Parts: sequence; structure tokens; C-alpha cells
Amino acid sequence: MGKFLILIVILGVTVFGLGHEQKAPWRIHTLFSVECRNYFDWQTVGFMHSFKKARQPGPVTRLLSCTEKEKKRYKGMDLAPTLEVPSMSRHPKTGDWYPAINKPAGVVHWLKHSKDAENVDWVVILDADMIIRGPIIPWELGAEKGTAVAAYYGYLIGCDNILAKLHTKHPEFCDKVGGLLAMHIDDLRALAPMWLAKTEEVREDRAHWATNITGDIYAQGWISEMYGYSFGAAEVGLRHKINDDLMIYPGYIPRVGVEPILLHYGLPFKVGNWSFSKLEHHEDEIVYDCGRLFPEPPYPREIKMMESDPNKRREFFLSIECINTLNEGLLLHHAAGGCAKPKWSKYLSFLKSQTFAELTRPKFLTPSMQTEESTVKQNVVDEFQQPRPKIHTVFSTECTTYFDWQTVGLVHSFHLSGQPGNLTRLLSCTDEDLKQYKGHDLAPTHYVPSMSRHPLTGDWYPAINKPAAVLHWLNHATIDAEFIVILDADMIMRGPITPWEFRAARGQPVSTPYDYLIGCENELAKLHTRHPGACDKVGGVIIMHIDDLRRFALLWLHKTEEVRADKAHYSRNFTGDIYNSGWISEMYGYSFGAAELNLRHSINNKIMIYPGYVPEPGVNYRLFHYGLEFTVGNWSFDKAKWRNIDMVNRCWAAFPDPPDPSTVDQSDKNARERDLLSIECGKALNDALLLHHKRRNCPSSDSLSMQSSAEKEVIYSRKFVDENYAVKMNTEPGNVSQELVKPSITGQKVGHLKLWVVALWAFFILGFLVVMLVLISGNRGLRRRNKGQKSRRRSSYSGI
Repeated sequence: MGKFLILIVILGVTVFGLGHEQKAPWRIHTLFSVECRNYFDWQTVGFMHSFKKARQPGPVTRLLSCTEKEKKRYKGMDLAPTLEVPSMSRHPKTGDWYPAINKPAGVVHWLKHSKDAENVDWVVILDADMIIRGPIIPWELGAEKGTAVAAYYGYLIGCDNILAKLHTKHPEFCDKVGGLLAMHIDDLRALAPMWLAKTEEVREDRAHWATNITGDIYAQGWISEMYGYSFGAAEVGLRHKINDDLMIYPGYIPRVGVEPILLHYGLPFKVGNWSFSKLEHHEDEIVYDCGRLFPEPPYPREIKMMESDPNKRREFFLSIECINTLNEGLLLHHAAGGCAKPKWSKYLSFLKSQTFAELTRPKFLTPSMQTEESTVKQNVVDEFQQPRPKIHTVFSTECTTYFDWQTVGLVHSFHLSGQPGNLTRLLSCTDEDLKQYKGHDLAPTHYVPSMSRHPLTGDWYPAINKPAAVLHWLNHATIDAEFIVILDADMIMRGPITPWEFRAARGQPVSTPYDYLIGCENELAKLHTRHPGACDKVGGVIIMHIDDLRRFALLWLHKTEEVRADKAHYSRNFTGDIYNSGWISEMYGYSFGAAELNLRHSINNKIMIYPGYVPEPGVNYRLFHYGLEFTVGNWSFDKAKWRNIDMVNRCWAAFPDPPDPSTVDQSDKNARERDLLSIECGKALNDALLLHHKRRNCPSSDSLSMQSSAEKEVIYSRKFVDENYAVKMNTEPGNVSQELVKPSITGQKVGHLKLWVVALWAFFILGFLVVMLVLISGNRGLRRRNKGQKSRRRSSYSGI
């Protein structure tokens, strides 16, 4: 008997010990954030009632953000277990009014100041406008330390475009999630400060509030907090198991076999002629108005009569369950607050009925919700995470305002295009140029010594800076990319240019056709490469593996020097160069250098188009190359005519607006598509300049005078360029030098100044002589005194 008792004691201790060990890791705390307003009070009543009804384990805390003034008149302190949080609705530093920031601010405050935060393992974060239908158990949903569970917010398109690239170092980790969040407390401690900081960062980024960037239909930055969460999670490496079945908006149809455990009534919904929108109850004091409920929805039997489709019925049943649970919570709250018992009604009888109790009993996870849908969503995430080769995009420029406005256009379009990876400007400048240069902040930049004037031959050939800059970048920068995309500054991106889409590989770069490089087919190729048959007529866009580029870059530079020095073969019949001046030597340097290595290209004519060219039907070109003049009706654009005009540093400088697309001739389909693309290119350049000037905080009050001054300068500069362009092109086509233009303008100004000085001195001398003549005449005899006075008056008047 004694041995049996000992065995019982040991078994009891073991069971107690195991139970004690299992209890600690499963502590859950639920949080939701509100403000001191009637709008949130009725939501709190509904939330708290559903929290208890769903049997959600663990405590709950309402994070109540209020100003001191609001707290003095606030009546709802007893509506839920509450932690008071200093309001950040009006940002203390920027003054920005953005109440949604109180959510991450409240979580940060709870972590710092609540004892509950020290006694919990898992945290569930919800919104006040939710009805809980069943217990939310993080580990049953698949949450792990380092991996949170969340609902899917597909409209957060900023995770896939420029927004993520701007606001997180790990855009590939940006998950489009929100609403329901369940995570380990350690993950929340790491995330919360970053959530708040990224919310502030996105909120301040007004330049990217547009619907096409954020998905925000109001384009007012209202969902900055949601992006703050996604970007913050990406920064700290918190990944998500995304489940689209856990939460549903009333008015939506759930997947067959799925019972959502959360209703989020953030959007209006309706059943027949009945409807509900939370926005219609912003200032509703329904919580403090005894006996008043929201308008009663149709009854279940009425829904069965009005709708035969079982899926629509499920939608309607969820909608009425949402509002009925809210009303049931209000009814119980009024009773607890001492309100008189309401008069009997059919609706009140239904809310208290066994039928309603059965319809709203707690819902528990089904196997399909735990595994099947989670697997589907995880597959989507895994597909997005499949290892893609890293990309780095580069383009070459010089320290001139001509390249600066091109840089503004390309960088702006890069961010809008969804191009993966980083962007670097290879900026070739002399030391003297750098001292005066103002455009350092226009793009991420790698500085390169200028080779415009060749250090050995003295040849003036700025185009050589492109291969020289690529070589310098390879030798001096840390490059974490497998593929390099090389562009020109005079390009506007319309979409991503990736090696996996266009089939680039090690040993097989991708480029676009430059058919005018006829030197690949004649004596020029035979003179400058051992493998003329491998010479590809390509350029413009280059996608090349980093290993190939490292082998090739030096040859590209050397072959450029070699072709440039071969003046005997500059003529058009050898090179295709319409200027017969060796200006496209760099392009041949590229083709001949690649041929030396037998580096053959996949040539794709669907990546790039010149504005003014007729597009191939159905092709989605990824970029414009506006290297040539193009026109639409009476409007035209030629980049060469803007060589000497500072479009970047003069506030509100812009190119002439292209025509409205609606004015394009519809009779000729090819001409219409051509003109629409030309208009798109011109508009993209002006959009980029406008955003640039806004970022520079250009004063709006001066915009009209600036524009007037700019128009005068443009007229003069165009006239000057046109007069000198033909002469200049004979030696350096497309390169009307600022150094040649500036002295002429300066000389004119100095000449005018000298003329004015001479005229002024002549005026003073003439006036002095007249005065002296009058004085001498006044000393003559009395007889002529009166006559002299009259004469003096006449002389003085005319002198003046």
C-alpha cells in the first residue's frame, strides 16, 4: 500500500510538473486600439461582447489614445480593460493629423508600460471594428517564433513597387498583410518600434501617396500605418503565414467549407433593402442612449425566402450575424449600465432566443482553414520568394545640367517601373566640374574620373565615358548582383527589365537591335575583331551576367579607343554614322569587344522603342529611348535643343506640355498608337520634373514669374542652338558644348555693358558743356540780360 501511495505521489508530481511546463508558453493577450470618441465606444462594446462570446483565451487590453482635453469629458473608461496612451493623432513634431498612427504608438506604449507585457508569450492584435466568432489561438494557426500569422490585404500594392524599395532594405520580404495579427511577444518587441518609425516615414512621403503606388483609393496616405507594419516587419525579418480564410468582410462570400472566425465590418454591406456603414455613425452616442440599437436587419427565415443561392445566403447570414452581435452587445451594456428594461419587441425576442444563441455559438478552426488554405497562401508566398538572381541597374552621365534633367526622368521612371534591385548613376566629372556641380542628390551615384578629353591623345569624345565608367565601377564598387542592366540616361522606363523574363544567362547577354551598325557586316569588323562573324548589331539596353561583364568591360573600352582612332573609316558607308565623325565609336567598341569574346546576344526588339516610331501591335515596351526628335501634330521634342538649359535647378522649369491624348487622330490606328506613346514619354519627363521641384520645396508664389523667365530663356537658347548646331555637328554631332555657348553669351553681355557706360559719359559731358555755356552767356551786358535769361531757360530745359 505504501509503494502504491508513493507511486501516486510521483505520478501526481510528474503530471503537475508537465502541466506547469506547458502552461507558460501558451499565455495569450489580445490588444485593440481606439480613441476617446463615441465612434470607437460602440465598436468597443461590440468587440468586447464578441470577445467574451467567442471564448477568446487570455486577457484583453484596449489601448485608449486620448489628449488631456479629451479625457476630461470622456465617458467610456469602463467599457473595457484599458491602458491609457498619449494621443499621437496630431504628431508632436510635424503637426500632421493622422489618428491611425495611434495603433503602433499604442503597442509601443503597452510594451514599455504594461505589466501584462511581461507576462505573456503570444499577442493577438485586432481592430476595434471587428466581431470575433471563435477563439484565435496563434499556435493553432501556425504561428511560430519568427513567423507571425496574418490576414491577407491584397490591395497593399506598394509591396510590389517603388514604395517598398524606398522604405525597406528588404522589399522582397514585404508581406501584404493586416487586420488580424498573431505573433510571439519577442517578435512584437523587435517589430513595434520599427512599425511606428516606418509609419511616420511613409506618412511623410507625400510624393508617393498616389493610388497607383499605394492602392489607397483616397490617395491621402490614409493606409500609411498598414505599410508601416509591412515595411517594419520586412526590416526586422518577420515573415508571415498568410491565411485569407480567417477574416472576412461582411458582404463577401466565404470559401466553401470555411467558417471565418473574424468579421471585419470596415466596409459598407447590405442585405436586400437593409444596409449598414460604420461611417454613418461617427458621432453616434448609441452607447449612452438607453434602449437604442442599430436598425434591425432581416431575419434568417426572410433571407431563406429572398435568396435561393446557398453561397449568397451564407454571405447574408454573416452580415446579419455581425450587426446582431453588435446590437446584442449594446443591449447587454445598457442593462448593465442601469437602463430601464426595454419594451418587448419581436427583434429583442429574437436576440434573446435559443435560435440566435445557436447561430452565434463559437466557431472553431476547420482542417481546411488550418492546412489547405494556409498551404495555398504559403505557396503564393513561396513562389514570390523563389530565389531570383539579384539585379543592379546602371547608367552613365556627366556633370552637366543636360544630363541632370535626363537623370531626373530616368530615376523617377525607375521607381515607378517595378524594376528589382538597386540603381546607380555612373557620373563622369573633372575635378573642376565637381566643384561647381549641384546635382549630387539626383540619384545614387558612383563618381568616375572624366575621360571626355582623352588623357593620352587629347581627343574630345565624351561617349567614351560609358565603358570607362562601367570599368571603374566594377573595379571600385562592392557589387552584390548577379546580373547588370545597363541603360542610357535618355530613357524612360515603363516596366521591369529582368534577366529571367528576357532569358539572359551567363554567356548570353540580352540587348536591343541597333540595325544601323553596318560596320558589323563590312571591313570595319574585319579590321577590329578576330571574330567578325560574332559581331552583333546591338545597343541601348544591355542585360549581362556580372562574370561576363567583368571579362568584357576592359575590351569594350579598348575597342572604343581603337575605333575612335581609326579616322580613315569614319565615313558613313563604313559605319552608318550620318555625321561621318566617329561619334558612334563607343557602340562599335561594345559590339567588337563582345565579338572578341564570342559573347553572342539574344536580340529582343520588344524591350525598347523610340518615341515617334510605330509600335508593334500588342507589344508592351519596357522603356522609351528619346534619342531622336519626335512629334505629335504641331508639338515636338528634341533633347538636343535642351542641352544648355537648366531644367533642374530653376524652380518649376518644364518642357512644353504634349497634346492631350483625347486630341490624337483616331482614324489611323498605327499613327494613334505612335502618338499616344510619344505623349506618354513627354508627360513622363514633365511629371518627373514636377516632382523634383516639389521635393526641392520650390516656392509656389514664384511659379508664374519663373515660367515667364524660363520661356524667354528657352526662346533665346533655342535660337542660339539652332544657329550653331549645324556648324558644331560637323565635328562633334549631338554635343553642342556649353563651354562654347557660354563665352558668346558672356561676350554679348559685356559688349552691351560697355556701350551703356560710353553713352552715360557722353551724356554727362554734354550736360556739363551746356551748363558752362549758359554761365558764360550770363556775364554779358545788361542789354542782353533778359535775352540771356530766356536763352538759359531754353538751354536748361533742352539739356535736362
